[in-house]
Amino acid sequence: MLNVEVEKRLPGFCLDAAFAAGDELVVLFGPSGAGKSLTLQAIAGIVVPDRGRIALNGATLFDSASGVNLPPQRRRVGYVPQSYALFPHLSVEENVAYGVPRDEPDGRRLVAEMLGLMGLDEVSRRRPRELSGGQQQRVALARALAIQPHVLLLDEPLSALDAKIRVELRAEIRRIQRELQITTVYVTHDQEEALSISDRVVVMNAGRMEQVGQPFEIYNFPRTEFVAGFVGTLNQLRVTVVEAASGRVAFADQSFLTSGPLEAGKGETVLAMLRPEELHFGVAPGENQLDGKVESVNFLGSLVRIQLSVGPAKVTLDALNERRLNLPRVGEMQTISFPPHAVWVMPAA
Repeated sequence: MLNVEVEKRLPGFCLDAAFAAGDELVVLFGPSGAGKSLTLQAIAGIVVPDRGRIALNGATLFDSASGVNLPPQRRRVGYVPQSYALFPHLSVEENVAYGVPRDEPDGRRLVAEMLGLMGLDEVSRRRPRELSGGQQQRVALARALAIQPHVLLLDEPLSALDAKIRVELRAEIRRIQRELQITTVYVTHDQEEALSISDRVVVMNAGRMEQVGQPFEIYNFPRTEFVAGFVGTLNQLRVTVVEAASGRVAFADQSFLTSGPLEAGKGETVLAMLRPEELHFGVAPGENQLDGKVESVNFLGSLVRIQLSVGPAKVTLDALNERRLNLPRVGEMQTISFPPHAVWVMPAA
């Protein structure tokens, strides 16, 4: 079990992070400058927090109150930086063996196991410059795992790779993490990566944690306006409360129902949130309707993204692509429908 509760002050920035991780893959997700890598470096011992505590399997790695601060080499932490940091003059096998103590009786076996686990047997004699980006990433991961760490830290390990290789390797990382049952903390700003690979997601913003939860919860039940807007595509409409008890609101001379009773009073302005995939064209019984003018139709392969003008706002609708899909034309007036439970409300900033 990894427990992190730290604060680090830098000029114009303050990191405030607290989360726990068991034998799972936890993703730190957020925009650049959110404090994701700084949190990872604090766990690894590269950065010293100003205050707080970091504990791993009951052992204290850092504690500002007692003055404990174990050096990185004593933390049993495997760390893969964004650049991989491979030694160019060493072979793949030598890179993987680098962190294994010379007096480790099973050292050669551990290195051989890691090479096999990562599919590197056939390139074990090569230098890093002779490898593809994906192979270099595997070497860095094998080196981190060869020391038998209690926790694995991955700092945007796939950011330098092309899209297809990223998808393949993130599945590989997930497989290895489950096979070894090793606590893993993974940093990324890629939304698809964060949601597809994680057991839990920690959404960070400006040095603090906005929300911690499972991917399904983070996407469908965001707790703050930042999480709602940052995770996925979102329609945000400034609406006026018509009837709080029924959840009815007004927008652009039209009205619709939200998912439940509202805390705001009649006449107050709130934000109504709608995911594009929950909207569809046409009139459906028991659902809300809004009328709008089609502004753009963008074909994205597996889905088609359509933007409409509804009053003063732009509303995005995502339709799953299929060969007989009847696409609207730009300039047409269309009716879009959505169920009340698809709308959640937050206070307007």
